[in-house]
Amino acid sequence: MKSPFAERERASLIEAILPDVALDGWTRAALRAAARRIGIPAGEAMALFPGGAADLVAGFSRWADQRMLDRLEGTALDGLRVSERIALAIGIRLEIVAPWREAVRAALAVLALPMHAPLGLRLLYETVDAMWYAVGDSATDFSFYTKRMSLAALWAATVLYWLEDRSEDFVDTRGFVARRLGDLAWIGRARRGLETAVATLPNPFRLLRPLR
Repeated sequence: MKSPFAERERASLIEAILPDVALDGWTRAALRAAARRIGIPAGEAMALFPGGAADLVAGFSRWADQRMLDRLEGTALDGLRVSERIALAIGIRLEIVAPWREAVRAALAVLALPMHAPLGLRLLYETVDAMWYAVGDSATDFSFYTKRMSLAALWAATVLYWLEDRSEDFVDTRGFVARRLGDLAWIGRARRGLETAVATLPNPFRLLRPLR
């Protein structure tokens, strides 16, 4: 069982480290500096992120996911189509990390290491699962997995596009998302294709679902 106090301290440290990541990366040195800044003993900070860069990147992703959920909880979604809700969730998630774009880039560099591939998959799943949960998805059948797999592909592509987007207020990224979402017909097509292709194969997301 996670300690609420420890979770609050992790969140505080993630917020404190973000200004330094662009120069220092997701490093223990940056973590120690963040701990000093907010008055947490260095040893305690290290104990909260024992895995170093990988744990810090995971903390950053989960920090952003939680803030997305907090924002969406207070947002009126009634009357919006599912595609509009997903676009809103994607937009909010990007807004949260927009001041820290270099931290996102550094996080992807950490997750690109072969040893961190399982963590990258898990964090991707957690983000898209949070998005679907926040917009009111209650699917329990096979579409539970295909929706997340489809959105995972869209989210991963969106982040890469956004990292290179130089348009004002990331208007090009919003257009990129809108073109791929449409009326969510792409999810229906992907789901039908996936149901045919993987009906008899183990589904990796089925293994991850208990981790929600």
